[in-house]
Amino acid sequence: MPMIDSPNMLQYLDTLLKYGNYTKAAKSLYISQPYLTQTIKKVEKELDIEIINRHDTPLQLTEAGRIYYQYLNSMEVKQDNFRKQISKYASTEHTIIRIGVLSSLGTYLLPLFLPTYLKSHPNVKIELYEAIPDINEKKTLNGDLDFFIGQNPETISPRLTVYDQGKHGYYAIIPESSKLYQPKEKFLKPGSISIKSLLQENLILTTHGSAIRRQVDYLIHKFKIQPNIVLESNNIFTIVALATNNLGVTFLPESVPIPKANDNINIYKLPMDLISLNYFIAHPADKTLIAAETELVDSFLHYLKFDIEVKNASPMIS
Repeated sequence: MPMIDSPNMLQYLDTLLKYGNYTKAAKSLYISQPYLTQTIKKVEKELDIEIINRHDTPLQLTEAGRIYYQYLNSMEVKQDNFRKQISKYASTEHTIIRIGVLSSLGTYLLPLFLPTYLKSHPNVKIELYEAIPDINEKKTLNGDLDFFIGQNPETISPRLTVYDQGKHGYYAIIPESSKLYQPKEKFLKPGSISIKSLLQENLILTTHGSAIRRQVDYLIHKFKIQPNIVLESNNIFTIVALATNNLGVTFLPESVPIPKANDNINIYKLPMDLISLNYFIAHPADKTLIAAETELVDSFLHYLKFDIEVKNASPMIS
């Protein structure tokens, strides 16, 4: 049973009220619509009230739901105030740096630079906040986070100072079930397959709202394709597993590893002028960085640049 004062509930309700329906809210939250619906219903059962007025379009809070929403907001304010008050009693020997990142993105980016950075900065303590980009951006702008790590910085607020390290490529996984599959070939020659042909295959894609899906949707629209999307997932590693096990074609950043053991797939590097990612680290524009924070940014850029150079040489195989 979900806790009624879970921080996730405030995030879920905020997003539900923003979009006005479960489907769009779930996509923005990178969770399934049934999971979001059942979570709300479980809390309603726990409280013995209705939180959402399902007769309204767009969806709205009931009177009892407004009281619950105010309670969740008050809990978040109390928690923030507690952290601020208690921090003055913490050891002055440590510098705390708060970083927001989407969990699946952090799986790739954080190991690139944090272990080395922390080894050379033993007095720095990192606090991670794993949430969707919209939430991390908001918390960074409000000063609740020191840094926000994300992808494709052109979409974020101009009130953030952004540091990026250039484009990062994509590749397609083409399974044996595809008519484009070429036997006995692991890596296909660049330019040998058209993007339009790939988009017309059975596709496995990330859910709407993700940076990857926005770029793939752009290509679908550009080439006027009616796609056959056989499955969507908010977990990039689920996408990899299904594509390498013959369900359909998918498109992945070069940062995502492909299982080495699977030989019944083709890996096809996509043109970077059509599709690419640009990873970044950002902080509030009015923030003055201390030395440890400047060195964190430098470390992020240095090790990301090195990794991009390696990945541009060949796709990543785990």
